[in-house]
Amino acid sequence: MLKQRIITALWLAPLALVGFFALQGFAFLAFISVIVGLAGWEWAHLAGYHTQGQRIAYAVLVAVTLMMLSKMSALIMPLLYLAAVWWLLALVMVLNFPKSIAFWGGNLGKRIMGLIILLPAGLGLLLLKALPQGNMLILSLMLLVWGADIGAYFFGRAFGKRKMVPRVSPGKSWAGLFGGLLTSLCITLGLLIYLQIPLSQLLPLLMGATLVVLFSVLGDLTESMFKRQAGIKDSSQLLPGHGGVLDRIDSLTAAAPIFALLLLLSGWVLP
Repeated sequence: MLKQRIITALWLAPLALVGFFALQGFAFLAFISVIVGLAGWEWAHLAGYHTQGQRIAYAVLVAVTLMMLSKMSALIMPLLYLAAVWWLLALVMVLNFPKSIAFWGGNLGKRIMGLIILLPAGLGLLLLKALPQGNMLILSLMLLVWGADIGAYFFGRAFGKRKMVPRVSPGKSWAGLFGGLLTSLCITLGLLIYLQIPLSQLLPLLMGATLVVLFSVLGDLTESMFKRQAGIKDSSQLLPGHGGVLDRIDSLTAAAPIFALLLLLSGWVLP
């Protein structure tokens, strides 16, 4: 397993770096559409599509819809608001799992949820890339999510006795949550100081970073909830040793649209 993880990481990391930071314009749109489409292929299994034809059709629907929505600028803000509402609803679902299964709407409901999860996430990333210093914004988002994951891992292993939602994810603890948040905020503060952001803006930006991190954890928990209901450990085996694409971007599905929405609502752009 460790050998597989290392081999996969050796080609996955450079591919992700090139895709997120080197590609521009239509190439970046195509890259994000492929990622979201692959995640859609995996989600189709969670949503009751079991034949390859059905799963591929759902993946194509997700990817093509994202490409179409990317050209409809008037819909971006409403879809980001929709994402915010969805993730608040997802929080209620996670906290009430497994009782909340009764309100999912069966496979049809999960198929609709997949669109609400994946499309705003893709749009959020596309929006960040299109803004001034888009690469810096995407890097900031990645650092928030990575910092939360790394901090949660180490703090959770050291102090993680009290579990958050054991019925959804037995491994996640309150110590991991607060440790991950602390790690991300330290990284954020260091980045803001490096960028010489005015002192008056530090607190609002740290509060925004806190929200993004908390939503990223919710994204992770939400995917875990659907996988637990489906009785599977990984969304797929597309990335040997790492599970599936959805397993790698579950935190981003919530963090990306929330990050983009907060950025637009604040009107704040890097100098």
